Amino acid sequence: MNTVKIDKKNCRMIAHRGVSGLEKENTCAAFVAAGVKTYYGIETDVHVTADGEYFIFHDDNMKRIAGVDMDIERSTAEQLRAVRMPDTDGKTFRSDLVVPALKDYISICGKYDKTAVLELKNPMERKHVLNIAALVKDMGWLDRTIFISFAKENLVTLREEYKDADLQFLTGEASDENFEFMKRYRLGADLCGTCVSREYVSRLHAEGLPVNCWTIDRPEDAAALIGMGVDFITSNILE
Repeated sequence: MNTVKIDKKNCRMIAHRGVSGLEKENTCAAFVAAGVKTYYGIETDVHVTADGEYFIFHDDNMKRIAGVDMDIERSTAEQLRAVRMPDTDGKTFRSDLVVPALKDYISICGKYDKTAVLELKNPMERKHVLNIAALVKDMGWLDRTIFISFAKENLVTLREEYKDADLQFLTGEASDENFEFMKRYRLGADLCGTCVSREYVSRLHAEGLPVNCWTIDRPEDAAALIGMGVDFITSNILE
């Protein structure tokens, strides 16, 4: 098993949920797999637990990934630490496949000198948005972190507090409304790959805003986006 190498030219590749095409998504194993390869950054998702801790997981419910019917934001940190997940085959259990804390992810990004691309899942209370940013700052990795979110309020909170932070708005719509929002708050675009056009990329670049595209796993799709001049491509398997 290995990643699929492409001619990325000047585009920077982001490992989606770690190298999730090889290892269990959003685990330390997937993050380390990205760390030892040529990826520019490692993308992941952070939730707030019921007791106000910060843990890495994608879905709101753990059934698909972990095989247990638990809502991550209604669970405590202790409950999450007890979960052991199956490998990518869905049946082989490994003792290292646990739900990472946010600190685990940032530590791995720091060890392997990778940019953290950190999605704030779901709308969060202001205090949690700022606590997450403060944790990253305390670990010395704020300048190497790109915060992304579908929730506009999370990004506005960060922009108000961190004027120079790297922020990207996650969206599946290349609309005028979204363009104006990104322009107003100086947000890069984190766009679904199927909605991107050369014109929209050019409009964003004219405002000095970078463009990231997700989730691109076919070399031909990546080549088309690279031809449009996108700055980042987020992929499960392309390197």
